[in-house]
Amino acid sequence: MINKKSLLLGVLVGGAISSTTALLSAPYSGKDLRSRAKEQGLEWRDMVENLKRDGLRLKDQITETSKEGAALVKELTQEMKNSVEEWKTAVEPHQENIYEYLEQIESSLKDLEEKINKE
Repeated sequence: MINKKSLLLGVLVGGAISSTTALLSAPYSGKDLRSRAKEQGLEWRDMVENLKRDGLRLKDQITETSKEGAALVKELTQEMKNSVEEWKTAVEPHQENIYEYLEQIESSLKDLEEKINKE
């Protein structure tokens, strides 16, 4: 208990001494110091307001960009689906012919292999 009281007393005395030393060794008078502190406070407030405004503007831009991106992805997906459907429509009538042609090619390759093996 005594250690806590002495620590608290030491902190209070040290704080009082350091604040008195700071006030006495300040390069400006109290009036000048208050004026400078007020100006600095106003500058900081303006800076915080600018940061807040810029942050909100950035948030709005990100929101708008993400909406546009989502719309573009949706549009691209639909275009791809349409292209695949068109391709299917164009290929399906010829699918049987394509299979026949592939079978002819395969048969021709087998005949060619047999001829090569015989020679």
